[in-house]
Amino acid sequence: MNGVRGLPTGVLDAVVRQVYGGTRAPRDVTRLAGGTKKGVYRLTLDDGTSCVLHRWDDTEDWWPATDQDADGPFAAATGLDLFVAAHAELTDAGVRVPEILLLDPDGDLAVVEDVRGGSLEALHARDPGRAAPVLARLAELVRALHGRCGDRYGRPLALAPADAPPPQTVIRDRALRHLAECARRVPGLAAAWDRIAALLDTAHAAVAPRNGYTLIHGELGPDHVLVDEQDRPVLIDVEGAMYFDPEWEHAFLELRFGDTYHHLAFEGLDEARLRLYRLALDLSLVEGPLRLLDGDFPDRAFMRSIADHATNRLLARPPSR
Repeated sequence: MNGVRGLPTGVLDAVVRQVYGGTRAPRDVTRLAGGTKKGVYRLTLDDGTSCVLHRWDDTEDWWPATDQDADGPFAAATGLDLFVAAHAELTDAGVRVPEILLLDPDGDLAVVEDVRGGSLEALHARDPGRAAPVLARLAELVRALHGRCGDRYGRPLALAPADAPPPQTVIRDRALRHLAECARRVPGLAAAWDRIAALLDTAHAAVAPRNGYTLIHGELGPDHVLVDEQDRPVLIDVEGAMYFDPEWEHAFLELRFGDTYHHLAFEGLDEARLRLYRLALDLSLVEGPLRLLDGDFPDRAFMRSIADHATNRLLARPPSR
């Protein structure tokens, strides 16, 4: 039987006993795709039952250390405590997430329901007709998320103080740091530094003040949506959930869902915030993948393609007027 990286087989046996009692034993362990900050494994038991184990450990984290985003709403979205808090927030909002079967704080482990229908991304590629109603149900979940509101932004366990800079300033300042890092690595972005910095400043200046924030997933792509046996969408990789501007979520949704985004479109979004957040998102999609490539992340061509596509979008933007 394959195992979990750095985890003795005896620990797996103990986990299974805690979840299912002493009558079952793990037969196979398969590492699932995705997850750059944690290990995700399917445990198949000797009676065919399966569950999914999440493990947060330095050996499972592909991200090189950095001082950027050391705290605040964009601090590293990793750890059992963030998972538990985000899971509770989404559940309270009426959003379907995998059921928690076991929490082990000592081992930084969680065992959750195994949703076996695959991702929405894979379903849409395989059967767009069947995926359409799932997208419609996902739109309901997005509305439910954004219907849960708060008066301060940030992760549920670390809300920003009342006098914190507004989200648009947090995003602008973060994007400028990303631009500096990207320019160091990408000659085309170094040459375009002044133009992109001016775009950020212009977009930031156009954003009007706002009070109140909504719950967002934070990285809601079709690969982070599973489909259950009743064709209901189930959200995963929830540790980055936070209270923030819904426009940050929708800038990401637009990019990741592409031609199917209209299923998820949300009335009342602020176009000025969207302009700023789309630009900042592209900078993060250059900086993040290139930083991952500083380490030993295995799917290097995929990360390079993300950075290259985002770079091309940035270089194609016209100057601000």
